[in-house]
Amino acid sequence: MPAIAIARTTVQLRRRSLKFYNLHTGESLSTTYWQDGRYVPGELDRVNFILRDFRANEVKPIDPALLDLLVQIQHRLSSAEPFQVISGYRSPVTNAMLHANSEGVAVHSLHLEGKAIDITVPGRSLAQLRGAALAQQAGGVGYYPRTGFVHVDTGRVRFW
Repeated sequence: MPAIAIARTTVQLRRRSLKFYNLHTGESLSTTYWQDGRYVPGELDRVNFILRDFRANEVKPIDPALLDLLVQIQHRLSSAEPFQVISGYRSPVTNAMLHANSEGVAVHSLHLEGKAIDITVPGRSLAQLRGAALAQQAGGVGYYPRTGFVHVDTGRVRFW
């Protein structure tokens, strides 16, 4: 389904809700971040916090389109389980450190802009998660079976 059709499908939902579990901090969040035709500012703040750079304790706004993409992935997976978060926003210092110590970290990562997330979903294989993300055709999808996560972002459509 083209990205524009997905956006229309997402917009038609009365409520958009997500659950997160941050694997590094042990924090959980269940939120309805969009309701009655608008994003809910206080709920977006809560999402920004749980997806913060925990190493630097730095919070940055997360792209609401990324949240909408996660809702579509969740529906495609028919899952009510929380997204297990490996990485959300990354500060420049954290990203540089990870880039220096890991092959898969881009210098100009969309994590720096709050437009990317690395996740798993309990009860679903990484291949299923990857397939659900690819089906959206709405951004980048990285598949990391060796390290156990899928990267999803709101950049241009691409996969690796």
